[in-house]
Amino acid sequence: MLCRRRSPSDNPEDLSPHRWGADLTYKEEELQLLSGSLISSVTTTTADKRPDRGSMEVRARAPGKIILAGEHAVVHGSAAVAAAIDLYTTFSIHLLPAGDDGGAGTVELDLRDSGLTFSWPCSHLREALGEVSGKAGPPTPCSPDELATMAKLLQGQEIPEAKIWLSTGLSAFLFLYTSILGYRPGKAVVTSDLPIGAGLGSSAAFCVSMSGALLTAAGAVGIGVGSAAGEWELFGKDDLELVNLWAFQGEKIIHGKPSGIDNSVSTFGSMIKFKKGELTNLKSRNPVKMLITDTRVGRNTKALVAGVSERASRHPDAMASVFHAVNSISEELSSIVELTAEDEVAITSKEDKLAELMEMNQGLLQCMGVSHSSIETVLRTTLKYSLVSKLTGAGGGGCVLTLIPTRILFYIP
Repeated sequence: MLCRRRSPSDNPEDLSPHRWGADLTYKEEELQLLSGSLISSVTTTTADKRPDRGSMEVRARAPGKIILAGEHAVVHGSAAVAAAIDLYTTFSIHLLPAGDDGGAGTVELDLRDSGLTFSWPCSHLREALGEVSGKAGPPTPCSPDELATMAKLLQGQEIPEAKIWLSTGLSAFLFLYTSILGYRPGKAVVTSDLPIGAGLGSSAAFCVSMSGALLTAAGAVGIGVGSAAGEWELFGKDDLELVNLWAFQGEKIIHGKPSGIDNSVSTFGSMIKFKKGELTNLKSRNPVKMLITDTRVGRNTKALVAGVSERASRHPDAMASVFHAVNSISEELSSIVELTAEDEVAITSKEDKLAELMEMNQGLLQCMGVSHSSIETVLRTTLKYSLVSKLTGAGGGGCVLTLIPTRILFYIP
């Protein structure tokens, strides 16, 4: 996907943030295609470049995402359409030589944007988790007992009460790190362009970039034989599949029962249709302009997903109809995206259909109970200018997508 960022001064006055409220931020995206989005670089700092020897630093970065149609319903078997955006999370891991870590003997995680650092003595991890294989083949899901152990390992960490939601992400880190690398000492650093808990796939980008870096450090995936040290390289398809499997395990620790769409689009990039674990790449024939508005209202994805499931349990027939309708919308939207529009009339017709589908999808998300007053404020405001919007991601706040018709762009200087 190719994206274009614009400053507020480049946008029409009627769409400026101050007319929407002081707590709203926005970003314009142009949805197109990339061959892949997860990339990595490796720097070895000793002559011995084997993954189990010497010092090595690996960096991987993965993009966030938006969902054009199908969120929540995708968890219940419906199709969804998502696309990667040009906001990234970068995960770097510096591994110290096995058995020679200068006496530190720790696994450290530096969440640079939050200003928080966590560390665990390797001996403590080994005592709590027992022997681990450190193999980097297909993952084994984290068991309830392992998850409980991860929670105990966090008890000694100073996690601010206002950021207690970091706990699940830390558990995912411990599980992936020890499962892939065992108890080898190292320091991980995470930085991100993505707002946390805003519906743009921040947790998936974290899990994907982390999995990519750890698997590369373990020698389980390659990023281009003979490439110069420090250069960014795309992963191959088979390696991406393995990264995606591991990232999904991290997502399950964080969210409970995710569909897998977030980590899939972050891993493979581009625009995709996702249904019951099956991914289809969509070839967008014309750019699709979206305005992303961040309501800056935080929410809990796990709780929202559980809430929809509970509503489906209380009203199985009604919610089955809702999910079926969402599936039809996603299927039609994916077909429209791939249509080629050659002239202004055809482009307008295509965008009008996309707008209608987005509007219907938003109504069904309201039926699921995942909208929010802040989201409705954006919807009402954009509707004044005949623009259609819908929430993206889990809802309950977070971000809102607004389709920007091509005809409007003709008047932007």
